[in-house]
Amino acid sequence: MTRRLLLSYLSLAALVLLCLEIPLGFVYSRGERERVVNAAKDEAESVSAYAALSLAAGRGERDLPERVAHCAQRIGGKVVIVDAAGTPLATSHRLDAGMSGTLAARPGIAAALRGTSTVDVRTSTIGGVEYLSVAAPVGQEARPVGAVWLTVPTRTVHERVHDVWLLLALGGFAVLTAVAVVGFAFARWAGRPIRELEQATHDLADGGRFEPVTITKGPPEVRSLAAAFNHTAARFAHLLASQRAFAGEASHQLKTPLAALRLRLENLEPDVAARARGSLTAAVTETDRLARMVGHLLAMARLEEHAAIPATVDLGAVCAERHRTWQPLFAREGVSLVLFAGSVGPVLAVPGAVEQIMDNLLSNALRASPAGSSVTVELRLHAPSRRALRDSRPRWVDLHVTDEGPGMTEEQRARAFDRFWRAPGAPKGGTGLGLALVQRLAHASGGEATLRAAATGGLDVVIRLPSARPPGESDHGPGGDRPRRPRREAPALPA
Repeated sequence: MTRRLLLSYLSLAALVLLCLEIPLGFVYSRGERERVVNAAKDEAESVSAYAALSLAAGRGERDLPERVAHCAQRIGGKVVIVDAAGTPLATSHRLDAGMSGTLAARPGIAAALRGTSTVDVRTSTIGGVEYLSVAAPVGQEARPVGAVWLTVPTRTVHERVHDVWLLLALGGFAVLTAVAVVGFAFARWAGRPIRELEQATHDLADGGRFEPVTITKGPPEVRSLAAAFNHTAARFAHLLASQRAFAGEASHQLKTPLAALRLRLENLEPDVAARARGSLTAAVTETDRLARMVGHLLAMARLEEHAAIPATVDLGAVCAERHRTWQPLFAREGVSLVLFAGSVGPVLAVPGAVEQIMDNLLSNALRASPAGSSVTVELRLHAPSRRALRDSRPRWVDLHVTDEGPGMTEEQRARAFDRFWRAPGAPKGGTGLGLALVQRLAHASGGEATLRAAATGGLDVVIRLPSARPPGESDHGPGGDRPRRPRREAPALPA
């Protein structure tokens, strides 16, 4: 806004200056030309009067050369006095032999000798130089005894005109500079309320605490906008706080009854007949499923409530730790868990997000994998090309969790991140919130989550996270961009 206001001020000032200075420049230029011409006319008439008196007194040969030289030096031109026959009487400079005989034929001198014109002003070129010439008769106009021919280089006129335009240009530049300084100060003052609104909008969008903006600054339209923003932002903050409070409180309030319900169901097991044991087991399973659903809802509520800033996380170390934690459980189910973790470096992620992502993905993969299959966890670094490095493009690290289960169709993969959605025929015990939470955590970390069909027929879940390494830092040296795969660990199979 400041730039636009300043540009409008400068454009208006420049338009006004052009409308004023261009006509003024032409007026001053014409005035300078007329001043030079009038000065030449005055000099010619002065020399003519002096020459007439000197010739009448018989002192022409003695006084005229000194007068002519003094006049030529004052005007920066040339002065020639001729008699009635066109013969030079006094000159301020040496005349060529050919030029001396043709003076009477020059239009200005010829007109002055005929007495038909008191002053004749012409522009002519002599020796490749353009001159302004003035001729005046000496003596009576009807019977002149000679003529005065005065020439001034037009370069003098051009210099004066150039000085006028240069002075006007410097004045216009000074005015534009003053307008720029004053306009910038005014534009900053006028745009301050808008900048406060913009900052408050960014703070509200980033999850910061809402602070009402002042509505006593700026024009009436800006104050009205500030009041409308305060009302809208306050209502939005109230609705968002109510939603977060409901989700968080509901999840907290449900955890205790669910724990008590599961405890009562387990206490009923000794007193339940053998034929009812299946129903009791199903009830316990559903209770566990409901508890996991409540836990996921609580995690989402906390993620929305605390808009954490991504920090540097050692992805390889986290994956190795989760691999050690989950491997015994995979081994008990007869599924091998394999980790390929090369040197991919740190990534940017919300604190605790990678652990939750790994737990949800490994839990889903374990439920979908049949006995005797394997689940692979692999880290891949996408290093940019040299051109991308010059453009400072970010680098990414992909976390792949691949299983050998039934997989999903393309339509099912498109809906898999919806809340509470479960694929048809999915194993029991799922909540429909695991992948939704994974996607939310990936987005909060500045990355993304996608589902692909695995080459083994199962599902390949790809979590892309931004690398924390600067673009110019070397990744793997001359060995290439792909991480070196370590030796495949033998899975621990159940006894």
